[in-house]
Amino acid sequence: MHTLWRILTVGVLVLASAGCSLLQIKLESGIEPLPQEQLNMRVFSRDFSNVFYSGVENAADRIVALERDAAAQASRPVDIMIESRALMWKIGAEQALQRSIFQASPIASMVDTWALTAQMAAFFDHGAGAELFGPYQAIAVQTSQALAEEFEATAKGFLSRADYQSHQAFIQGYVVANPIADLTFARLSAFQGWLDFRGISELEAVTTFGTVPEVMSDISDRMAMMSEQTPKILGWKAQLYALHANLNADEVQRTLADISETSRQFQQLMAQSPEMMRTLAVDMNQELAPLLERLSEVTDDKLAQLSAERQALVLMVRSERQALEEMVTRERMAAAADLDAIAQQAVEKVFEQIGVTLKSLILYFVLFVLVIFFAPLGLGVWLGKRMAVRAS
Repeated sequence: MHTLWRILTVGVLVLASAGCSLLQIKLESGIEPLPQEQLNMRVFSRDFSNVFYSGVENAADRIVALERDAAAQASRPVDIMIESRALMWKIGAEQALQRSIFQASPIASMVDTWALTAQMAAFFDHGAGAELFGPYQAIAVQTSQALAEEFEATAKGFLSRADYQSHQAFIQGYVVANPIADLTFARLSAFQGWLDFRGISELEAVTTFGTVPEVMSDISDRMAMMSEQTPKILGWKAQLYALHANLNADEVQRTLADISETSRQFQQLMAQSPEMMRTLAVDMNQELAPLLERLSEVTDDKLAQLSAERQALVLMVRSERQALEEMVTRERMAAAADLDAIAQQAVEKVFEQIGVTLKSLILYFVLFVLVIFFAPLGLGVWLGKRMAVRAS
């Protein structure tokens, strides 16, 4: 009898421990994090942006410095077109990189950035930009090729052999079919072409945008890079505008210095011969009056032109600032929409798991009640029958 009670007690404890284990509810958010390979793509692309910016800026500045040195040695004016093209290279290339590197999918960013570096190398080597910098063209060619090779070599390090060969084949064909036309670097994203090349849909290639921390980290990176690059790009655009505004700061300074020296000599002469200078002043007034009137007209025209150009610069800066504000607003709205969808999925998943757990708890509670209340009764009936049989 005691043995039977011990067995029954052990069975009840086992069932009770199994039921208690159901209380360990695991809440899954329902949001898949980015695969490690895609995280590596995103980190690599963001790190490469700094290399790209410094490479392009150093090469463009070196071209300008060499042109100024050559002009000074040959006693000739600086070629404004070379300086303008160097500024346009920095502006166009860095804006194009921002568009390619800040895409929602790390795969799209990696593919499009790879295509951009290869297109820029082809543009300066044998494309439409093969003669933009004259005797300094080799600097642009070497820099763009070095950037393309560095990106390709790093991509080879974290892609499998088959994936790397597939990507490389696509990039080579894409560069031939979609060359860059000018220094504005106007181009379409290569991601859609890559999807068609691989024969997959965007839904298959992009299965998740990452968890909430990953999305917020991506937005933070975008804001940091925009705040760093936008002032530089606006400054280069202002320099480009000044080059073509028909204003030369050196000539203005020389003219002011000549006027100051002439005025000083004239004052000395007046102090030495006052009577002669009064006569000379009358004659000069008669002779120089038409010239002064003409100079006044030219000055008014130049001031009007300068005012119009200044207004154009203000409008350009205002439009750039408005475009930046609109882009920031779009990014914030997209992030808010993503967070709303993530929160909705998390709530639905939590309630789904709670429902499943409650059903399991009810089932085990019923079994527990059956064991506690009906098992002793059945055991007593069985023992009573056995004892009655033995008594008879």
